[in-house]
Amino acid sequence: MDTASLIGLGLGTVAIIFGIISGSGNVIWFVSIASVFITVGGSFSALLVAYPLQKVLNMTQVMKIIFFPSKYDPGELILTVVSFSEKARREGLLALEDDLGDLDDEFLRKGIQLVVDGNDPELVRKILETDIEQLIARHDENKMVWDNWGAIAPSFGMIGTLIGLVIMLQNLEDRSAVGPGLALALITTLYGAIMCYLIFMPFSIKLDLRTAEEVLTKMIMLEGVLSIQSGENPRIVKDKLVSFLPPSQREAISSEVGD
Repeated sequence: MDTASLIGLGLGTVAIIFGIISGSGNVIWFVSIASVFITVGGSFSALLVAYPLQKVLNMTQVMKIIFFPSKYDPGELILTVVSFSEKARREGLLALEDDLGDLDDEFLRKGIQLVVDGNDPELVRKILETDIEQLIARHDENKMVWDNWGAIAPSFGMIGTLIGLVIMLQNLEDRSAVGPGLALALITTLYGAIMCYLIFMPFSIKLDLRTAEEVLTKMIMLEGVLSIQSGENPRIVKDKLVSFLPPSQREAISSEVGD
């Protein structure tokens, strides 16, 4: 579980509540069912208008990526690729076919299979790069739903503001109605801003980070597969793959993989 996301949401909520209390406010003043219906219900309804139902429902799966990300271990991956490289140098590329069933990652398994089948290196690169490009496209498409919800929510906050102002202006004679109307006008704007800047924009940024992590892993696999196919020395393969990582990780992984 990504504890940073949970901590961030919790701290953000606490900071807002503390700000209200420290400003001599009452948290109850900022609770409005009508504002929730306008901002949350209205913006979600707009998503249903904009996207197919399945795409909107898929947001729950995307949220799992935020809070329950896949674990990528570059050291273990590089160790696996180097071991495949050593075996290919000793026994030939066809010997790798016996180990394909032990690979959990579909992308790496596909790459090794393409190599074992004797495909041209440029064709192997093209196929695997296309897989990576399509992965990025799918992730961007899923992330765009959150981006657009974040853009729509403040707009519905403004709609709530207009509704509250109309209610207030229609009841100027009744002083008791002025306060609730003005409160509705301001609270909906607040809700829309919180939805955008505390939830949806950070979610979008986190999804970009998840995509970058997965793409980096796939690029390591791609270069590893091509290095195996070209028959490079396992030590060279290791050095090439470790270079994808930041300097802070290279020494530890080099020690784990060994010379």
